[in-house]
Amino acid sequence: QVRLVESGGGLVQAGGSLRLSCAASGSIFRINAMGWYRQAPGKQRELVAAITSGGNTNYADSVKGRFTISRDNAKNTVNLQMNSLKPEDTAVYYCNTRAKPTIVAPEYDYWGHGTQVTVSS
Repeated sequence: QVRLVESGGGLVQAGGSLRLSCAASGSIFRINAMGWYRQAPGKQRELVAAITSGGNTNYADSVKGRFTISRDNAKNTVNLQMNSLKPEDTAVYYCNTRAKPTIVAPEYDYWGHGTQVTVSS
């Protein structure tokens, strides 16, 4: 019932910046945590950053100090500001949310289809 749509991916040179956005829509009672994962070819999907409904954040060590995650609870959106990008940041970035679709349903993890981020050297 919950749909996630990512935007903002693209091609950027090393040292540049991109801002990813994700909007949740559909049947939503409450969104708990939202976050961004990424997956490079041949590697497992990894957590990049996450944020709870209360604003607590968590970052992968590799992006601390460079990426900033934020959310707008009223709009059910989450953003990822990526600065000082490196070639190793190249991956498909996926939006994730842990949401309760109805008042009686349990929480469930939902995924977007991903947006490509490519950082050239």
